[in-house]
Amino acid sequence: MDYFEDMAVGDTMEFGSHTVTREEILDFAEQFDPQPFHVDEEAAERSQFGGLIASGWHTASLCMRMLVDNHLSEAASAGARGVRELKWIRPVRPGDTLTCRLEVLDTDPGDGPIGTVHNQLTGLVDGEPVIRWKADAMFEKREA
Repeated sequence: MDYFEDMAVGDTMEFGSHTVTREEILDFAEQFDPQPFHVDEEAAERSQFGGLIASGWHTASLCMRMLVDNHLSEAASAGARGVRELKWIRPVRPGDTLTCRLEVLDTDPGDGPIGTVHNQLTGLVDGEPVIRWKADAMFEKREA
């Protein structure tokens, strides 16, 4: 299990692999982000995107799932104080395979049993960034 003390500036990990399907793009968007370029293939063709794209919130959710499955579930995670600088860099389309990279930017031990790890998560398709955010993640200390 990774504790706060196990994370250092510059640490990087790459993880996850999820191929996005047309059906999941439509399902997510119909529930949470029903803009035409997410739910209507004909409208999406006529849009600036030239075809169906995943909601940015869908992409963020997929990255979050991979983060939990590949890191947080095996760490002394205590949640997060927030996310900063969320950017959707380019659209995710049906058939794209999403992976993630997490980099530790800074650490703050603070006072008490919880330290903060400032990190940057980047979602990638074919090695190119599609989404990026910075987060202030909290982790339990091994010895408070």
